Amino acid sequence: MELGRAGLAWAAALLLAALGAAVELDPYRVLGLGRGASQADIKKAYKRLAREWHPDKNKDPGAEDRFIQISKAYEILSNEEKRANFDRYGDAGESQGYSQHQHRQFHHFHEGFYFDESFFHFPFNSERRDTSDEKYLLHFSHYINEIVPDSFKKPYLIKITSDWCFSCIHIEPVWKEVAQELEVLGVGIGVVHAGYERRLAHHLGAHSTPSLLGLINGKITFFHNAVIRENLRQFVENLLPGNLVEKITDKNYIHFLSNWKKENKPHVLLFDHMPVVPLLYKLTAFAYRDYLSFGYVYVGLRGTEELSSQYNINVYTPTMMIFKEHIDRPADVVQARDMKKQLIDDFLSQNKFLMATRLTSQRLFQELCPVKKSHRQRKHCVVLLTGEGEKFAEAYEAFLAFAVANTKDVLKFVHIYNDRQPEFADALLMDEEKYRGKSAVVILERRNNAGKIAYKALEEAWQGSKEDNFILLDLLDQLRTDPGLLSSETVLADLNDELAPIFLIRRLYSTVDYISDCWDSLFHSNWREMMPLLSLLFSALFILFGTVIVQAFSDSSDTRNSPPSEKEETATKSEKNDTSFSKESNSRIPKKGFVEVTELTDINYNSNLVRLRPGHMNVVLILSNSTKTALLQKFALEVYTFTGSSSLHFSFLSLDKHREWLEYLLEFAQDAAPIPNQYDKHFLERDYTGYVLALNGHKKYFCLFKPHRSGDEGGTLGSCEDYDSSLHTEARGKSSSSPGSRSLKNKLHKLSFWMERLLEGSLQRFYIPSWPALD
Repeated sequence: MELGRAGLAWAAALLLAALGAAVELDPYRVLGLGRGASQADIKKAYKRLAREWHPDKNKDPGAEDRFIQISKAYEILSNEEKRANFDRYGDAGESQGYSQHQHRQFHHFHEGFYFDESFFHFPFNSERRDTSDEKYLLHFSHYINEIVPDSFKKPYLIKITSDWCFSCIHIEPVWKEVAQELEVLGVGIGVVHAGYERRLAHHLGAHSTPSLLGLINGKITFFHNAVIRENLRQFVENLLPGNLVEKITDKNYIHFLSNWKKENKPHVLLFDHMPVVPLLYKLTAFAYRDYLSFGYVYVGLRGTEELSSQYNINVYTPTMMIFKEHIDRPADVVQARDMKKQLIDDFLSQNKFLMATRLTSQRLFQELCPVKKSHRQRKHCVVLLTGEGEKFAEAYEAFLAFAVANTKDVLKFVHIYNDRQPEFADALLMDEEKYRGKSAVVILERRNNAGKIAYKALEEAWQGSKEDNFILLDLLDQLRTDPGLLSSETVLADLNDELAPIFLIRRLYSTVDYISDCWDSLFHSNWREMMPLLSLLFSALFILFGTVIVQAFSDSSDTRNSPPSEKEETATKSEKNDTSFSKESNSRIPKKGFVEVTELTDINYNSNLVRLRPGHMNVVLILSNSTKTALLQKFALEVYTFTGSSSLHFSFLSLDKHREWLEYLLEFAQDAAPIPNQYDKHFLERDYTGYVLALNGHKKYFCLFKPHRSGDEGGTLGSCEDYDSSLHTEARGKSSSSPGSRSLKNKLHKLSFWMERLLEGSLQRFYIPSWPALD
């Protein structure tokens, strides 16, 4: 008994020693640093060790544990509060439930053995996890309604994480650093917890955690490289379109700035000593791409001296310039050693439009000339209605000079080409003769979003003279005190989008984008992400292969069933024709179970027709005892390709037994199959063999197929809606029991085409009040 107690005590001591060793984690020793190390030294040591011990690169069995220790050590030392707690108490102090006094009591109570909820340093407790991600958490509705539309203005970097995820802990320090850095630059940051937002994680296509992805223009791209700062920055930069910023030198700057008239945008130039375009500038160009065109000048590059000299650029300080209608001087300039996002946004938002912007779309018109919201928020637009060419250049230049001299927040100066927006010009000028072929100026105010405006046009055409300037200035002064000066009202139609590409170009762009997306997915996505595309591809190939096989068999059967040529027919006697036909028929007898065709009798009449399930149809072949074998063989060949449909049933009806039932039905389809008068001597000799009825028992209607007439060389389809009166004329001299071999062979010709139209629902339907009894 004493030995047992001694062994138990010894085991407990060993366990406590092991636990004590497990508790000890000296972040300084792990990173190989002294207690006086700076943050730069800590970061440098962490990057070096993380690269060396990353499990994807280091195949050592203990690499993963070593990497966790390195990440944990960096997490403690990179946080000043945790580092101070470790230096003071020997622990990071992450648990906030104990005060310093309680810690001291706890240490004294256990005589140096410290034990609390952070004993194992296990990072999966939700209370111990870093709460910096909480402000980035996304929900499904928030993602759909806000994040996706906002991705057309800025890219998003999104992390998919979950609890009990070792790899999520590995990337936390890097993710936290990169998220803070990119957020300052204008990149959207999002975090999705797969355990609580499974719907959103599935929508994003994330099947494992952690996953990192980018979102831009509503398109998702997954990150597949090592999670380090440089790779994540490059990934975000690669999300942006490649043509956002143009490199500018002495050779192309004039051409770049002169495009303001064609693009109807101000142009931005950033002068900087960095050889590559800064990521902040690219993100800004993406956000303002609809309003501005962006160029970048590397002042350290040979070939930019003339450009820098002309605009007096300080090569040691980043300089941003806005150029509008005049390319010889900038409209606005900002210089700063540290270009912050807020500074750039304020600068660009004040210079989004030209001094006298040309109205090229309804969106631009609504933004420049907003609807009046109140009497104190009136905004008026001064519109120059002019034309293109040198003839109108002088009037435009005078209007532009007036706009520059009279810039105010409540006034917007715009111009429009009459020939490109004729409805807009006609509504304002009323097609008056005095304005024809000349420029005119109109002051307007939008009253509502439906197009209603109040306006006043200058009495005379605008020539740009001093007198015109005085008249316009006087009207604007009166307008400030008398809003009723705009006495005329009209309703404007929406403007044409002049810069929108034509339909074919839009389709071409969308096709190119789709091909590029497929190419990227093919080479940069994992197999799980590729499964929907591969499934679609193989399904299409399978359907194509099946169609080719079915068509091949169909063509071969049509070749065998084609009527003999005239030479063969004249060279062969009628007796041999009968013999050859019978042999051919025997060779075409389908195998057992090839097509299941049952006889429609009074026993199965209710189950096969009257009580047929909704959506099901019974396709019934009309035949006689003498034509039964030949017609069934031909019928089986024609409908074979449709036997796969579970809603179709195939039967045959004996004309010798149920002629009265058939003629009762045909009375409701007199146009398609007229019934002969009963006093006609050929009344009982009417040949209905080869007729096919598609019966819908639930909805009480049928469709009718009339047999192919042997005299039609082109082959008439026996549908139930396209008939000539001549098509219903039958050879009365023949009995239904002795049809000619050739006419019998061709009675069901093109039945398969009729079946296709039946499935399409394009056949005429003949409704009846109730199904007659089958005696």
